[in-house]
Amino acid sequence: MKGHLNAIIFGIAIIISSIFLGKSYVDRKLVNGTIQVTGLGKVDFSSDLIVWDGRFNAENINLQQAFVKLKKDKEIIQEYLTSKGVSLENIVFSAVNTEQQVKRNYAPNGNYLGEEFAGYKLNQSVQIESTEVVKIENISREVTELLNKGVQFYSESPRYYYTKLADLKIEMISKATEDARVRAEKIAEFSGGKLGKLESAKMGIFQITGQNSTENYSWGGTFNTSSKDKTASITMKLIYKAQ
Repeated sequence: MKGHLNAIIFGIAIIISSIFLGKSYVDRKLVNGTIQVTGLGKVDFSSDLIVWDGRFNAENINLQQAFVKLKKDKEIIQEYLTSKGVSLENIVFSAVNTEQQVKRNYAPNGNYLGEEFAGYKLNQSVQIESTEVVKIENISREVTELLNKGVQFYSESPRYYYTKLADLKIEMISKATEDARVRAEKIAEFSGGKLGKLESAKMGIFQITGQNSTENYSWGGTFNTSSKDKTASITMKLIYKAQ
């Protein structure tokens, strides 16, 4: 009989401790009579603007001849791009940069003898900005065809942007706020109370990363330009009054 009584007392003790444990879990969510939650808003999207840069140069002992070569290469590049369907208004050439080349001379014993003039090097870059993302992306991969035309063209990796970021931010803030509100309602329901009025809302840092990438978020915000397909995310921290 005594053993049976002990078992009953032990069972009651377990039930009481479970109640207190459950309450302590809820209390962690209820800070000073409030419910604090963080919601997440995420959107996958594809870039609608591409920016692609390239550069080319010409070298000659004679400045005028170097300029003639550079001008000829520029005409070839422009003709090549327009033949691929790029509009002239999307092709922007920079001003020509001129550098003097020098040659360092050394004696047979390795002593430095000084420098002498070795000619001129002219540099020029070109930038294409377009909403025809796929077209420009393909051209950037095929641009080595210019080598067959006698032009040594150095291509940079395209950069990808989205022109409707303002609208995207509004959509994500809405999603993050709704996510946080749902979380708060669940906590209030679990605690046996009701969700009171919203006391404060704080927006987190806007992050843009490449889709399916291993990029890390940063405190200042990540802004990926190397991926065409991206994921944007933002957090909202809400504080509700608990009733």
